[in-house]
Amino acid sequence: MAETFTTKIYEVAKHIPKGKVATYKQIAALAGNPKAYRAVGNAMKNNPDMRIVPCHRVVGEDGKMHGYSAGKGISSKIQRLREEGVEVEQGIVDLKKYKWT
Repeated sequence: MAETFTTKIYEVAKHIPKGKVATYKQIAALAGNPKAYRAVGNAMKNNPDMRIVPCHRVVGEDGKMHGYSAGKGISSKIQRLREEGVEVEQGIVDLKKYKWT
C-alpha cells in the first residue's frame, strides 16, 4: 500500500524534538513537496494523536503561530511550547534559536 502525503507529513513531524519548532514549509519539503505547506497545516489540524505527532511544534515561516485546534487554541500552543523551553514573544518564536535542523 502506498504511503500518503499526509502519512509522510506525520512521519516527519513526529521527529521534531522538545525545545524546537519546524515550519509548515520545512515539513512540506521534508515530506517531499515544498509547496504543499497548506497540506501540512491541514494535516496538523486533523492530527489523530497529538501524543505521537507534536503539532504544537509547527509554526509559520515567520515564526508566528498560525492556529492550533487543541485546548484553547493558540494560547494552548504557546503554553505547550513554553513548557518545553521555547520562548514565545508576542506570538512569535525566534527561528534562529529554536528552528529544528
